[in-house]
Amino acid sequence: MVRRIDVTGAGGVSLAAWEFADPPKTGEVERTPGVLLLHGLMGRASHWASTARWLSERHRAVALDQRGHGQSDKPPEGPYTREAYVDDAEAALEQLGLAPAVLIGHSMGALTAWQLAAKRPDLVSGLIICDMRASALGAASQREWEEWFKSWPAPFATLADVRKWFGEDDPWVERPNPSRGEFYAEVMAESDDGWRPVFEPGQMLKARETWVYDAHWEELTQVRCPALVVRGLDGELGRAESQEMVRVLPQGQYAEVADAGHLVHYDQPDAWRAAIEPFLDGLAPPGAR
Repeated sequence: MVRRIDVTGAGGVSLAAWEFADPPKTGEVERTPGVLLLHGLMGRASHWASTARWLSERHRAVALDQRGHGQSDKPPEGPYTREAYVDDAEAALEQLGLAPAVLIGHSMGALTAWQLAAKRPDLVSGLIICDMRASALGAASQREWEEWFKSWPAPFATLADVRKWFGEDDPWVERPNPSRGEFYAEVMAESDDGWRPVFEPGQMLKARETWVYDAHWEELTQVRCPALVVRGLDGELGRAESQEMVRVLPQGQYAEVADAGHLVHYDQPDAWRAAIEPFLDGLAPPGAR
């Protein structure tokens, strides 16, 4: 079962939240720990489907299409600020009745998760940060992304072309990566002239420029709940920085996934589960805190 739940985000933006398993039965909701899953830039809630399904064996797991992504609103003028994304996640936790919840975020979604954990510790019982750096990436990184978007041969004639380009032909791909191709196929929609992304690249750049120039170490120090930093060995988060993040977090832990790039949960779903499940098992249930 896949169920959509409408959430009202900051400024009245309509957000789509998704459950990929049957919700808890009446009377069990209060005893079922909540999990909110936050995708990265250009992602969507469905990228968490396999994770959400196994989480739902013991949790109420909900994935959010963040503003500008998936089936949520894409306001032309935004805002696509850090504050807007954090406020949206806060609203989702409260309206869905998930709190205190575990936040699981990938890339930009992980930054949103730890900023919310710092802002509203009462809403967050645990935090999983997947392949997101705390250091500033800088202007050169933003320019690279601008040029990368321009290089896309969109519209794509078929989804097979999407999978091939993002999995093999994209200059950013060092070796064939089928899971990367599948990841991007998931964010395409058919239009009159072919397949195009469900997001606006310009809006993605606006969202990215609100965090790419700044470091985010201070917010990490303000996270009071247990937190797990997960990196793919071939991902964007280096070992030294990840271990420094663990040191800075008051209750930081570390895990790594071999043979995984930036899209850890997509590249190696079984190893991803093995990396985070012990952490989840170790969190005290809401009634015990």
